[in-house]
Amino acid sequence: MTRENEQLTILGEEEGNKNQPVTVLGKTFSNDQERREYFTKELKKKLPELKAIEGYPIGEDEDILALSDPPYYTACPNPWLNDFIEEWTFNRNDTKLLDYHREPFAADVSEGKFDPIYKAHSYHTKVPHKAIMRFILHYTNPGDVIGDLVAGTGMTGVAAQECGNRKAVESLGYEVKENGDIIDEKGQVFSKLGSRKVILNDLSPAASFISHNYNSPINNKKFEKITKEIIDEIDTQYGWMYQTIHTINGVKQHDDKGNPIIGQIKHTVWSDIFICSECSEEIIFWDAAVDLENRKIKEVFECPHCNVELKKRNLVKAAETIYDSHLDKVIMKPKELPVLIQYLVGKEKFEKKPDEFDFNILEKVENIEIKTWYPTELIMNKGEEWGDTWRKGYHYGLTSVHHFYTKRNLIVLSKWLELAKTYPQPEQYRLIMTLTGVILGESKLNRYLLKDTSFPFYLLSGTMYVASQRQENFPLRDLRNKAILRLTKIGAQEKDYVQSTQSSTELNVKDESVDYLFIDPPFGSNLMYSELNFITESWLKVITNNEREAIENKAQKKDILKYKDLMQKIFTESFRILKSGRWMTVEFSNSRAVVWNTIREAIEKSGFVIANVAALDKKMGSFKAITSTTAVKQDLVISAYKPSESMRKSIKDKRKSEETAWSFVKQHLKQLPTFMGSKGEAELIVERTPRVLFDRMIAYHVQNGLDIPISSSDFQSTVMQKFPMRDGMAFLESQVAEYDKQRTIIKEFSQVSLFVSDENSAIEWIRQQLIKKPQTRQDLHPNFMKEIQHIDKHELLPELDDLLEQNFLKFDGEGKIPDQIVSYLRRNYKDLRDVRTDDSLMLTKALNRWYVPNPNKQADLEKLREKSLLREFESYLEYIDNNRKKLKQFRTEAIRAGFKQAWGDKDYQKIVDVGERLPEKVIQEDDKLLMYFDNAQIRLGM
Repeated sequence: MTRENEQLTILGEEEGNKNQPVTVLGKTFSNDQERREYFTKELKKKLPELKAIEGYPIGEDEDILALSDPPYYTACPNPWLNDFIEEWTFNRNDTKLLDYHREPFAADVSEGKFDPIYKAHSYHTKVPHKAIMRFILHYTNPGDVIGDLVAGTGMTGVAAQECGNRKAVESLGYEVKENGDIIDEKGQVFSKLGSRKVILNDLSPAASFISHNYNSPINNKKFEKITKEIIDEIDTQYGWMYQTIHTINGVKQHDDKGNPIIGQIKHTVWSDIFICSECSEEIIFWDAAVDLENRKIKEVFECPHCNVELKKRNLVKAAETIYDSHLDKVIMKPKELPVLIQYLVGKEKFEKKPDEFDFNILEKVENIEIKTWYPTELIMNKGEEWGDTWRKGYHYGLTSVHHFYTKRNLIVLSKWLELAKTYPQPEQYRLIMTLTGVILGESKLNRYLLKDTSFPFYLLSGTMYVASQRQENFPLRDLRNKAILRLTKIGAQEKDYVQSTQSSTELNVKDESVDYLFIDPPFGSNLMYSELNFITESWLKVITNNEREAIENKAQKKDILKYKDLMQKIFTESFRILKSGRWMTVEFSNSRAVVWNTIREAIEKSGFVIANVAALDKKMGSFKAITSTTAVKQDLVISAYKPSESMRKSIKDKRKSEETAWSFVKQHLKQLPTFMGSKGEAELIVERTPRVLFDRMIAYHVQNGLDIPISSSDFQSTVMQKFPMRDGMAFLESQVAEYDKQRTIIKEFSQVSLFVSDENSAIEWIRQQLIKKPQTRQDLHPNFMKEIQHIDKHELLPELDDLLEQNFLKFDGEGKIPDQIVSYLRRNYKDLRDVRTDDSLMLTKALNRWYVPNPNKQADLEKLREKSLLREFESYLEYIDNNRKKLKQFRTEAIRAGFKQAWGDKDYQKIVDVGERLPEKVIQEDDKLLMYFDNAQIRLGM
């Protein structure tokens, strides 16, 4: 029986709001409770068919139903996703979609991790909602449908709703007019005030549950009042377990009446006990290894019994045998001992060693029979080596969820959960969310750090590390702070979202129904989400079904290839549900180039075209364009679009014709920013350079199984004939006037920051140097040698002279001085500003300077270079024919050129044969080689 009637009396008019009519999906109910009951019954009927959907979680039907708030949120696949989409779009004027156009977003973004909403509930990874708001405002209009298929704790939903909050939008630095127009920093209208509708999905029941709470309305005053009631009830019953006698220098303190002064424990420090490898006596780690004076752990410490020097890593934990009544068997557990208590008397803080009083309390606690429910599942249903986050030394004796808690913390947490479930919704969910917010911090994962701070939790991020000195907090204090100081700061105005819990590889969402996608997917082996969420989800009684979890994980037998397959399925679903001509933003955070290439290839293979890759500078909060995968040591923001139906049809109709290349380029240029720059500097738009345009065109054709219609040299020469060129970039006729206008007011041209790791990036580095300053080989050489210190070990980099000869031109004194050199000299040498180009002084300064050729001459160089590369590739083929060993050193550019020619010749076997002789790491970390190799294997049915 719930306390709903009791709360009606206590809370008066607040509860009266429960009786307001509610209309959902065309059905009207007398109140929200009636709505919930109706849709819960409907969900129960649908469960048998929903269980066939990928990612259906592990849990009993009644637990899944209890955790759901249908039709808005289900702790399983949500069967009402399409119903919401139809309702949201029914009254929209979709004629606006016909002239929809957005350039990729590339403005400055600050993280905003100190916002109260962001801090309300922690999670393993989370993009701040204010950062996502900028993307949503840029790409969408009020009422648009947004999708986040790997939504985590639902920050995309929060961001979408906050786009209708004037103060929230203005906090981003934008101006909001009375009519709802939003003005950017340039004074231009770029968006409209108004919330957007959101489809949220995650594989994790814990993430989905937290997301639902973030995105649902609630009366926070009522929630705060209920929280205080629960705290008072638990404190009355169990507060004695966290009391200690106030003691100073070993002397107990008394009040005026002679009674011992009682303090409230903030936290108790527990220490592991080890066995000395020399004398076999027990060593209390805290006493032997902790240097309190210098606030550090000793790396080498003495055994207090035999004085031998020891290191922790060479010791084993002392163990004891106990009977676990909940497992109904005798188990071995590591010995541990409380060694320090920090407590409060009034508001003053004190520390003491545990005394007889404290040990008596702990003994009394151990004799309590816990009658409230708490999770006792074997970790990951295996108990022993339960995943990639399991470590033998750290997790010895921790085979079940309840082993991660001291008994008194288990009593308090389980009592909180029991009382929470006696309250009605939505307060019940928010109370349970309070529990999930502290559940790991109250466990043995909470380390004790030797520094004085008020922060209660010190979990080692991304792992399940159990330290040798642990901090056992007073849970009621943390629960109160989480609920009242954090969770009362969140709560949506409306339910403009729908939440599902399932795999993103298979969604029950109709084709082309979403206006924009924001995705922050898991990245390789960064985080083992299902393992890290297992303890939390055990308390919720609904566990992640990780069969389709897109990660690299040895325990799950998922390598980089399996990860790539799952990510491609996710992006294929993303492509299917997104409307043509619309955008997807992918936030990327992983330092491994192989993971970046996996994500990039999955995006392109699913049909998207990448229009911009920018690095998020966390310190400066800004984007900078990048040109190589070596930049993945930073967070990246990938902007990709779904090609329009007309473009796809045009390329399909013109296949095997050179026109497919130019159809692609026209569409792609239309999607790119016309001008990028700020503070008096123009920036190179990398995507507009002929080299990158050619790479994007090739990738689109290869990934879509089309023949490559044009060579690199022909592309270089033709692109300047078909499109206006400015500063080495191609534009549409409709764009170039705007670029020229912006360029006239800019003094400086900012080049892209490069990290030289291979031949291609070395050429690009030289190009930038020569665009900025035509110079001699002697001028270039010292800096070039510095830049190539990080060349990949396998890369056979040509000498600087060869790179210059194959890719650039030199003025040797014959003929007219090139305009590139003349303009540089006149700009930088005052004595040459009025000198004729045939003057000896000008000739002397210009002699032997290398410069970037005009596009027509560049095409001729490209032909010569391509021939040279193909000759090099042929030499590798001869080596392979005569030698079974792998190639150890080679010119990657030669392999790329050879693969491209073999693809054009449909000689897929050649690509596979050579690819198999390359180091696997090279294939996996080079985006172009991986693209040809993977697609060649597919063509051969491998």
